[in-house]
Amino acid sequence: MKFLDQAKIYIQSGHGGAGCISFRREKYIEYGGPNGGDGGKGGSVYFEAVENLNTLIDFRYRQHFKAPKGQNGMGSEMTGAKGEDIIIKVPVGTEVLAEDGETVIVDMVEPGQKFLIAKGGDGGRGNMQFKTSVNQAPRYAEPGWPGEEMWVWLRLKVIADVGLIGQPNAGKSTFLSVVTKARPKIADYPFTTLHPNLGVAWVDDYEMVIADIPGLIEGAHEGVGLGDRFLKHVERCAAFLHIVDATVEDVVSEYTVIRKELDLYNSILAQKPEVIVLNKIDALTDEEVDDKVKALSKATGKKIFAMSAIARQGIFDCLREVNKYITRQRRKQEEKQEANDHKPWSPLD
Repeated sequence: MKFLDQAKIYIQSGHGGAGCISFRREKYIEYGGPNGGDGGKGGSVYFEAVENLNTLIDFRYRQHFKAPKGQNGMGSEMTGAKGEDIIIKVPVGTEVLAEDGETVIVDMVEPGQKFLIAKGGDGGRGNMQFKTSVNQAPRYAEPGWPGEEMWVWLRLKVIADVGLIGQPNAGKSTFLSVVTKARPKIADYPFTTLHPNLGVAWVDDYEMVIADIPGLIEGAHEGVGLGDRFLKHVERCAAFLHIVDATVEDVVSEYTVIRKELDLYNSILAQKPEVIVLNKIDALTDEEVDDKVKALSKATGKKIFAMSAIARQGIFDCLREVNKYITRQRRKQEEKQEANDHKPWSPLD
């Protein structure tokens, strides 16, 4: 299935049905009163987050969603039928934005979450509703109220615990294929990965979802290379696993380029916990590995993990380290949820 993480769609809720102008006409009842029914309400449009979707590719082939209008009212005080609602299913992690592409309307982050995006128009009142002591036979009924229409952007941000970041060809996809059952494309050239890949890894009975995004290069925050299009996919991660290619001459520069791009794109991203890993150590001597680990540790002030994804050396040490941050975030979320559950009810809520 082709991956698509952004789409623009048109939404229109149904118009309300018109009220009916009708009068009671029966044998022996010469002056029957008005009995025109109300129009039915137009169909509404909802978004629903579902777990079995991971792309917005369906919206490439269908961009317009129009709910049916309500049925017009009828005689004998019969109200028109309501227009059927439309439910648009989107992957969990989808943001719905206004037409300007910046204003977030809703963030669909919970499976089963539903959101009313466009309410159907109310049906018009039939002439029966306008009968008064002064006007016993009104010949007027309301038209249906119009529905809502708008263009919205859908933007998918994958939901993962760990985001793999690093420059192209650093070995991120190889690492993902080794620690999970994901099978991303792997080749010895830059930009092999063209869309995010997800995999599930198990470390000491703990499950973590890992996202591998296309490699970043200098100027990525401005769209250079594959640019900032995929940086949004690591915004929800609890921590980063920053993979640095040990075979490059200057590993410090290799590392700082990515950190600079994260900071320029979004300062919140730059503040996320990070575990730094020197990959491809199987291609170097022990002395060369020690020198590069020391250089990177001195420049960052952090512990540096050395591994070879393809040789399966040291791969779980870094996962255990990053799992500490994931566990910490999950604990905070559970405490926050527990506090909300025990929060006393207030009419202002």
